[in-house]
Amino acid sequence: MTIAIGFEGSANKVGVGIINDGVVLSNERETYITPPGEGFQPRETARHHRAQVLGILKRALEKAKISPADIDCVCFTKGPGMAAPLTVMAVVARTFAQLWNKPLIGVNHCVGHIEMGRLITKAQNPTVLYVSGGNTQVIAYSRQCYRVFGETIDIAVGNCLDRFARVLKIPNDPSPGFNIEQLAKKGTKYIELPYVVKGMDVSFSGLLSYIEKVANEKITSGECAAEDLCFSLQETVFAMLIEVTERAMAHCGSEEVLIVGGVGCNLRLQEMMEIMAKERGAKLYATDMRFCIDNGAMIAQAGWEQFRSGGETPLIETSVTQRFRTDDVHVAWRDS
Repeated sequence: MTIAIGFEGSANKVGVGIINDGVVLSNERETYITPPGEGFQPRETARHHRAQVLGILKRALEKAKISPADIDCVCFTKGPGMAAPLTVMAVVARTFAQLWNKPLIGVNHCVGHIEMGRLITKAQNPTVLYVSGGNTQVIAYSRQCYRVFGETIDIAVGNCLDRFARVLKIPNDPSPGFNIEQLAKKGTKYIELPYVVKGMDVSFSGLLSYIEKVANEKITSGECAAEDLCFSLQETVFAMLIEVTERAMAHCGSEEVLIVGGVGCNLRLQEMMEIMAKERGAKLYATDMRFCIDNGAMIAQAGWEQFRSGGETPLIETSVTQRFRTDDVHVAWRDS
């Protein structure tokens, strides 16, 4: 029996989760929410995490019904993410690891999403679409490495959605992407938007610049409603993502596709991906908000795998990095 505790705080979610040999004992989380039309800044986000983390830790331990003595390793997000929030959580993890005399495991945030998705869905060897506010990648496993087949060449798809939400002053509670999804369900008119796929990579910055420029003009003139723009934006960016995912599946001969990351909660994205998968004779795997959105349990799960394969992180190497690529991780716990 191996029990791992995970600390996550790479963006506006702060979470603590506890895993016992693949069983989620607890997964507590809080979100830093800003007013409509505003994003979250690193300093304020870090301050929020610092104020919340001890209470979340207490709740996680109580819900798991364990004591610190029962924990085998302390895992934390080493990157990628925003520097200030990452640093807060790394300091917390280092502190408790030393207080409890437990080994430290520095985890790649993206790999955390993948391993949590694999655990919950039981997918064996899927092609992965990782979509969030800070990352957009198409990934497949080969020879102890999660290899990136395609990615955004500028901003992440979640960042594109979030920034459009600010234009329309869409609330950030519970999240701008979720609120865009609800408005999109009421959209009835498709507005043509820039569609940019470059080989296996995608680009969202030009599309965002265009829709930011024309949104208010089109709504004011009566050409379309805000709901139509939300619908059109979703349809366009999701089609781009499914196109490159399908090509990766064809290259790998994959019969499984797994969607992870915060944007992966979007039911329209899951619906479009499932249509593509069925046409290929493949199966779609996805999780709900408990595990798609950033959480501590995913860091605990990836750390649990890493710990059991001898991946302890020396204290001197527990600094954080905003740029920690998925394909930089040696996935020693999976067969070559």
